[in-house]
Amino acid sequence: MFLVVGLGNPGSGYAANRHNIGFMAADELVRRHSFGPWRKKFQGQISEGDLNGQKVLVLKPETFMNLSGQSVGEVLRFYKIPVEDVIVLHDELDLPPGKLRVKRGGGHGGHNGLRSIDAHCGKEYRRVRLGIGHPGEKSRVHGHVLGDFSKSEQDGWLMTLLDAVAAEFARLTKGDDGGFMSKVSNIVSPPKPKAPKKDKPAASKAKGEASDQEPAGEDMNNLSGAAQVRIEKADTPVSNAANAMAQALAKAFGKKK
Repeated sequence: MFLVVGLGNPGSGYAANRHNIGFMAADELVRRHSFGPWRKKFQGQISEGDLNGQKVLVLKPETFMNLSGQSVGEVLRFYKIPVEDVIVLHDELDLPPGKLRVKRGGGHGGHNGLRSIDAHCGKEYRRVRLGIGHPGEKSRVHGHVLGDFSKSEQDGWLMTLLDAVAAEFARLTKGDDGGFMSKVSNIVSPPKPKAPKKDKPAASKAKGEASDQEPAGEDMNNLSGAAQVRIEKADTPVSNAANAMAQALAKAFGKKK
């Protein structure tokens, strides 16, 4: 059994925030794979489903971001799920918008949701880091993560990223983290088609090539008179028939001594 945790803050006022991209990814995963309805439990909302024959629980903690670990810890203890089978979906400032990385363990990088999970559950879970970009200045980070995605982002890369994550998520339950990242990346940012190779220019014709020559067979004037006669005689039907007849007679009667 796997536990997938989407991080975010509860309430309509936070629904479109960049900080809530984990909630958005969890919602799309449940929708796409027709998981069960959301139920309030374990200080959050939980849904159950199946991927590749594996039972999967999807959790959205409703404790607010800073206390997410409380909700996650309750689920782990109740179902006896090892922390290694936990996959957390969260926003990542240090990745450009639309980019994605998967890693196991490591630090929380200042993310309070991860900090809380580390404290309650340990660090050896997988993190699906969903890039939201950095505003450029530390003083603007708070407003950036708690600001809403723009309309162009929602209709552009964000929709594509969430759809790709849900579509390829089963790879994570099989341990194929690299394949998951590669597939999602190719969907969000398809590789540019290679330009067709240009044909090499044909070698320039040497002076005096066939294009400047007269057609073969028309250069009879260059032959000596005797040669012309021999050619003409060899090509006539009469001479051909005579030669054939001579050969036949010689074969039949032999040469006279």
